[in-house]
Amino acid sequence: MATVAAYAASAAGSPLTRTTIERRQPGPRDITVEIRYTGICHSDIHQARGDWGKGLFPMVPGHEIAGIVTEVGAEVTRHAVGDRVGVGVIVNSCRQCHNCERGLEQYCAGGSVETYSDLDHYRGDEPTQGGYSTHIVVDEHFAHRIPEGLPLEQAAPLLCAGITTYSPLRRWNAGPGTRVAVLGMGGLGHLAVKIAHAMGAEVTVLSRSPDKRDDALRAGADHYRTTDDPGTFEALARAFDLVLCTVSAPLDVDAHLSLLDTDGTMVYLGIPEKPLSVGVFSLLPGRRTLAGSQIGGMAETARMLDFCARHGIGADVEVVPAERINEAFERVLAGDVRYRFVIDASTITPR
Repeated sequence: MATVAAYAASAAGSPLTRTTIERRQPGPRDITVEIRYTGICHSDIHQARGDWGKGLFPMVPGHEIAGIVTEVGAEVTRHAVGDRVGVGVIVNSCRQCHNCERGLEQYCAGGSVETYSDLDHYRGDEPTQGGYSTHIVVDEHFAHRIPEGLPLEQAAPLLCAGITTYSPLRRWNAGPGTRVAVLGMGGLGHLAVKIAHAMGAEVTVLSRSPDKRDDALRAGADHYRTTDDPGTFEALARAFDLVLCTVSAPLDVDAHLSLLDTDGTMVYLGIPEKPLSVGVFSLLPGRRTLAGSQIGGMAETARMLDFCARHGIGADVEVVPAERINEAFERVLAGDVRYRFVIDASTITPR
């Protein structure tokens, strides 16, 4: 076991404070990663505050991790000391079920293991702790090479926000000739715009306010419409093949389904705090689909990183020292970030 510095919430809703945690000694197929940057995902805040009704405390959040390999096990073949790697939302799965064999580890029938606030039942219920720390030990299968040309601080959010948006865009065939609406211009939304644009789709951002119009257009959006304008839904009826909902705020789902053309799909990526309400008659006309999508498998995540490197896509980030994590949480909740906070992990160790 190795003792490393970290920031943890001691109980649901408590502020994060500096502490130490134990990391396992690397096994034959494990690598040790010296973390350089960790993104602050909205789900980190939900988990640390107990909003989803579960959580293991003390909790070290963080599943958007970028760093450098410092140690490899004897049987490791994918990574070497000095490699730039990323770790995302999951750190284990059974790797034997139908979904794992198809590269869909996130839907593992035996249950995938989350990077933090989880028990790794494949390792004797070993508790997991995330990337608000200086080091992490992970099976090589769940670490991804970060291509040269992607700055690590911009790459870190791709391990959650990037793959969360890339996967449904690929699954529902975004590309030339398709009309994609991105609902929300935040941590997920700004990457959805960049990726959909790079795929060749016609991209429209739907937002409650006009404040982010210029940012959206710079990111590659072709159009920007405000949903608080009562004329928007009438003007955009049947205008899209795909709508990505990147927000967790409550919505009039039926109104947004009306934006879909025949055989169109609305995909939920944000996680609302309350159950959705939808009328069947919003789905029947035009054979519309309401769907959900959860990150991506390991192979798809690797493809996403390569795609982003080829197209020069990174997250728009504000790098913060560890002592400002709690302030950053409050600013995320207030919508005061453009568009992802990233922790400088070098500031986690006391100086």
